Amino acid sequence: MGKLSASGVIAMELLYLSRADVVSVGMTMTEVVKAVEEAFREKGAGRVEMPPKPGIHPAEDAFIHAMPAWIPSLKAAGIKWVSGFPQNLAKGLPYISGLLILNDPETGFPVSVMDCTWITGVRTGAASAVSAKYLASPDSETIGIIACGVQGRTNLEAMTVVCPCLKAVKCYDIDCERAAVYADEMAAELGLELQVVDSAEQAVRDMDIVVTSGPILKHPNPTIEAGWLKPGGFASAVDFDSYWLPAAMAEMDKFTSDDIAQFSYYQETGYFQHTPPLYGDLGEIVADLKPGRQSPDERNMAMNLGLAIDDMAVAPIIYRQAKAKGIGTWLEL
Repeated sequence: MGKLSASGVIAMELLYLSRADVVSVGMTMTEVVKAVEEAFREKGAGRVEMPPKPGIHPAEDAFIHAMPAWIPSLKAAGIKWVSGFPQNLAKGLPYISGLLILNDPETGFPVSVMDCTWITGVRTGAASAVSAKYLASPDSETIGIIACGVQGRTNLEAMTVVCPCLKAVKCYDIDCERAAVYADEMAAELGLELQVVDSAEQAVRDMDIVVTSGPILKHPNPTIEAGWLKPGGFASAVDFDSYWLPAAMAEMDKFTSDDIAQFSYYQETGYFQHTPPLYGDLGEIVADLKPGRQSPDERNMAMNLGLAIDDMAVAPIIYRQAKAKGIGTWLEL
């Protein structure tokens, strides 16, 4: 953004939004799900530009990724520089941190720099919800949440947007105290019945929807076995294959991801060595190029990787609402 200075020179500015600023904008999960679904519809129609995300890995199971994307219909262009460090949890720090730069698509100038932590959390939950909209049973009433951190929260909230019949939640975490706090807080926030269970198996069996949302591990020690996810069940593996044994994944009638090219890229770097062949990506399904759920008894799984288009669908809305509300700090370039 530019404005005329006292000397008559156009001074270029950008809007800086801290983590607190981003949250205070007040964007709802319903708005996030709608924006992310629209981004996938554009992707399925071939109307986005998004190269596979490169990254560096300074520590074991840690990553720092560069995630650029351009969505012409949303006039959204930019890049997210995001890190995920499992070691941070023991230090009392968030697992995910980073910044997002939003650019003016007409000039290329950066118009905003914002914290990406909140956006990453909610858009990831929204992508799971969009997958569930097309791959889960429309009358799903029960959901199991494994790992009760940020993604356990955002995924559950997002699922309530697309699955209005949800009533009961079984939640499991290796940290029993964290699971108890999660159950109390999410029950109060969403008006659902939450039950803390003693094992991952209890959070999977007989559930209509299952979300696994722990840290992403390159060499996981999975525990979910074949036969635990019921016929007709849907799973969102937010933590990739960290919780799912190969035999459990092999039972899926439709195994999907959010981007085939990036999934292949991950496989080349050592991930997903025992996953089933991909049925398709989420964009193809949202754009009606491939059918979603076709049978009540289908077991379906989405193993979404987290895409830059998710972020670029949400960030412009945050920017516009922040400007309208006078939130943030203007900085000169």
